Amino acid sequence: MRWKNAALLALAVLAVGCSSNSKKELPPADLPDFEEEVVLQKEWSRSIGQGQGKTFNMLVPAVEGDSIYAADVEGLVMALDRMTGKVIWKQDLDLPVSGAVGAGYGLVVVGTLKGEIIALDASSGEEKWRAQVASEVLAAPAVNGDIVLVQTQDDSLVALDADTGSQRWIFENTPAVLTLRGTGSPVLTNRLAIAGLSSGKVIALDAQRGIPVWEQRVAIPQGRSELERVVDIDGGLLLSGGKLYVVSYQGRVAALDLESGRVLWQREASSSVGVAQGFGNVYVSLANGTVEGIDERSSSALWSNDALSRRQLSAPEVFSSYIAFGDLEGYLHLISQVDGRFVGRTRIDSDGLRARPLVVGAWLYAFGNGGKLVALTVK
Repeated sequence: MRWKNAALLALAVLAVGCSSNSKKELPPADLPDFEEEVVLQKEWSRSIGQGQGKTFNMLVPAVEGDSIYAADVEGLVMALDRMTGKVIWKQDLDLPVSGAVGAGYGLVVVGTLKGEIIALDASSGEEKWRAQVASEVLAAPAVNGDIVLVQTQDDSLVALDADTGSQRWIFENTPAVLTLRGTGSPVLTNRLAIAGLSSGKVIALDAQRGIPVWEQRVAIPQGRSELERVVDIDGGLLLSGGKLYVVSYQGRVAALDLESGRVLWQREASSSVGVAQGFGNVYVSLANGTVEGIDERSSSALWSNDALSRRQLSAPEVFSSYIAFGDLEGYLHLISQVDGRFVGRTRIDSDGLRARPLVVGAWLYAFGNGGKLVALTVK
C-alpha cells in the first residue's frame, strides 16, 4: 500500500534523522553566535495571502523579466515589480495550489492538489487555459514556449500545449512503494524533458514526443524496511553549463552529463531539498541540518558546517560570494562559499522558511511559510 500523502512518513523521517539510538527526539540546535560580516538590507516586503499553508508545500516564486510571481496555498496568485514590490495584478483562483510557480514565455502556471493546471497571462493575470492531470501536482511546472511540463505525485510526466493546454504526451512511471510527500520541479530545455523520480532515478525524455532518451540511477534503495528504502529525488534538478546536478534522500549527490546522463562524479548524501552550484563547487543542505561544500574536481568535501543540526534547512542558493538558505524558525542564513563560516543572518517569517531562496543578480527573494515575500540586498 503506497502512502500518497505521507505526512506521517515526514515525521518519522525527522525522528530518524534526529537520533537513531535515542527514544527521545532531540530539539533543533540553538542558533550559533558569530561576528556579522554582511548586513542583509530589506528593500521591500509584501504579504502573499496564506503563504505555504500547513501541508509542507514548496511554493517557490518565479522571476521573469522585471516581475516576480508568487502564489499562496489558497490560490492567490500575484505579480509584483521585483525592484519595488509594487503589485501589478492579483488573481484569486480559489483552488488549493500546491505546485507553484512556473513562469516564462508570457505564461504563469500553477498546479493544484486536485490535479488542475492553470495558465495565466503573465502581463495581466487573465486565465488563458486550464487542464486536468491524473494526480496532485506538488512542484512548479516548467515552460519552454512550446510545452508546459508537469510532474505529478505519482511520478508521471505530462506535456501540455503551451497555447491551448491540450495534452501532447504523457509518460507514466511506477512510483516507489513508500515516498516522501513531494516531487521536484522538472527541467525543460528545447530538446529534453528531465525529472527526478521517487525510485532514485533521473529520466530524460524527448520534449517533442515523450520518448526516453536516457535514464540514470542516482540512489539504490537499501535496508530491510520500506522507510529505510526511501530514495526520493524531491529537491529538483539544477542545470548549469551542460551538467545536471541532483541529490536524493538516503542516496547520493551527483553531477550528470546533460546529453548522455553519464555520471561525472557522485558522493554519498541525503537531502530532500536540492543543491546549489558556484565557484566550481556544489553546495547541499543535508537532511540532518549539515551544509556541505563539495569540490567538483575531486567530489570531496571542502568544508562542512553542522552548527544548524535538526533545523530543517531549505535548499541552498548561491548569492554573491555567499550561500543563502532558510530554516524552520524563519531565519535566512548566509555562509561563506570559501569555508562555510557564518557571515550574516536575518529573520524573514516566524512561521518558518522552507522554500528555496530565489536570487536574481544582486537581489535575493525569500518567501516565508506564513506568506511574507521579502526582497533583500547586501549592504
